[in-house]
Amino acid sequence: MTALELFATQGYHAVSTSKIAKQAGVSEALIFRHFENKEGLLASIKCIAEERMKGIMADIVMSTDPKEVIRKTLQMPLQITEKEYKVWRLTYALKWQTNSYDPKKMEPIKLVLTDAFTKLKYEDPAAETELVLMFLDGAATAILLHEPDNKKDIIDALLKKYDL
Repeated sequence: MTALELFATQGYHAVSTSKIAKQAGVSEALIFRHFENKEGLLASIKCIAEERMKGIMADIVMSTDPKEVIRKTLQMPLQITEKEYKVWRLTYALKWQTNSYDPKKMEPIKLVLTDAFTKLKYEDPAAETELVLMFLDGAATAILLHEPDNKKDIIDALLKKYDL
C-alpha cells in the first residue's frame, strides 16, 4: 500500500493525500471516497497491525500454564515476519509522531503475565511484568530498525534466564 510506504519512510505529517494519490496513480478524490480523509487512511493501516496483535495476544491470554504464558510473551517479537516490517515500523513510528500509544491495548498481556509471575512465586510480579513489556518494546524496535541476524538467539537467552 502506497500510503503505508510513504508514512513509514517519510513520516505521517510529511505526507499529504495528494502525494499518496500521485504515487499510487489514483485521484485524491478516490482516497477521500474510500477513507474520508488522511486520518481515515491511517486508521485503516493501524487496523492491520491491531488485528495481527490481537491474534498473537489471544494465543497468550488463552494459555493456562504460567511458564507457557511467559514463554509465548517473550517470543512475540519473533512473530513479526519480514513482510510485516513496514506495518510495524509505521506503528512504532506513530507512537512518537502522533503520540498515539495506548497502553490499554497491552492490558490483557499485562494481566496474564502478572498472574503467571504470581503463580510462579516471583518476588515482585508487577515489576517482572513491566520488565518483560519493556523488553518487548525494545526488542521489537531493535528488530524493526536493525534487523539483527541473531534475534532468535537473543530471545533464547532471555528464555534461559526465566528457566523456560
